Amino acid sequence: MHIRTSIILSGIIFLTFGCSEAPNTTADQEAKAEPAVAATAEPEWTQDQADAKAKVEELLTAVGNADPDALEALVSDKANLGAAVIRDGVSTNSVMTIGEYFERARSRDPKPFYEPVNEYQILVNKGQIAFVWADAILCTYGVPKTNNIDVFTLIKEDGEWKFISIGYTNTRLPDELKKFDMELFAKSYAQVWSGVRPNFVSMFFEEDGVLQTNGGTPAEGSAQITQVVQDFMRDFPERVVRYDSLVATAKGTEMHWTLTATDTTNRKINLSGYELLQMGDNGLILTSERHFPTEQGDQTHSN
Repeated sequence: MHIRTSIILSGIIFLTFGCSEAPNTTADQEAKAEPAVAATAEPEWTQDQADAKAKVEELLTAVGNADPDALEALVSDKANLGAAVIRDGVSTNSVMTIGEYFERARSRDPKPFYEPVNEYQILVNKGQIAFVWADAILCTYGVPKTNNIDVFTLIKEDGEWKFISIGYTNTRLPDELKKFDMELFAKSYAQVWSGVRPNFVSMFFEEDGVLQTNGGTPAEGSAQITQVVQDFMRDFPERVVRYDSLVATAKGTEMHWTLTATDTTNRKINLSGYELLQMGDNGLILTSERHFPTEQGDQTHSN
């Protein structure tokens, strides 16, 4: 079977995340035999295939954001997780139940990551069981780190797809592919604004970074930025921040985004905005000026 025993709950990557964080010149050569797959044209999916694919994307976002509640809602309580982490030609394999995963995750200090999928293969059996193969690249702060070949099995439970098996192989990318990419950074940054951990957003800033919203009082440093983000997440408990585009300007890079959210009064919010980003020497944000160009945006959230 072309499906290579693996798949992601890259949250398991939190259990072995250090393996994919630091560069390793020797181990990097492993990935050359199995290069990252370039993005291909989107095929015509059936409704069941599209729904299964959407669940995989939800899962990868939940794991990248270290969001246990979102993850628990997607996964069967009888699910199993398998990982094969390949370093220096040696594979370290592990298998655990979803309960064991959650237990171990509670004792970890997670870091955010973003895992875009380059290619999917999806097979649905009688509309009840789906097999999803995904060739993905795991990125941290805009830098591709590892090639993950993920394999998922989902089953319908009360009409909803639930994950019953998750596995992946994790192989380091060669050094020439580990280059900072501003678009990957921006997409990763948008993802953590959609999450539940305010400190994940502040991790995208330099230690002395500054975040300013609509010309208000700047938040300076990690603690103040985390507090601003915590207030935002409190005001919009259900939210998705979608990356739209990057625009280079003389003052920095504009990252345009769209917020779709529900506020604490159950009011639906849909607005567009942008952040003017100036990057620091460490590939993190030195200053960010957030702008909500619509009247609705200025009224719905200001700090």
